[in-house]
Amino acid sequence: MAQCVTCGAALHPERAEKYNYCTKRECREQNAKPLTIAAVAVNKSADQYLVLNERTREDLAAGRYQDRRKSSSVTDGPAPERARTPSPARRSGPRPARRAPGPRQPHRSWTKPQEDLALIYSAQGMRPDEIAERLGVSRYTATQMILAGKTRADR
Repeated sequence: MAQCVTCGAALHPERAEKYNYCTKRECREQNAKPLTIAAVAVNKSADQYLVLNERTREDLAAGRYQDRRKSSSVTDGPAPERARTPSPARRSGPRPARRAPGPRQPHRSWTKPQEDLALIYSAQGMRPDEIAERLGVSRYTATQMILAGKTRADR
């Protein structure tokens, strides 16, 4: 049976497969070697943590965990060679003209006949709340219908 190298206590067979010391505090403090942990950025939301041993040191030196999107001026190694892919075909001819930003057109939740009725009722002297009740819409919508109809009539 294996024994602890520090205190001489018997080691459990499974423990003896990996360690030559027992789990007593004094033995662990004297024999345990700290692990160096390296954080490797993978994406914006999470990092990957690795135990820094000989293999991971070689991988890091070879640029395995290097962000391929960064330029070589930011990272230590040279930029990886990429095969150039042809860009998609572009449209021929001039670009269509962009509309100049102007006043936003309100979203109309009413029909043209409703708007005409609102204008008629308004011309008869009805208040927006009365018109809204007649047309079955809110007072705000009735006011918007009257304003839109007057603007359209002024053009």
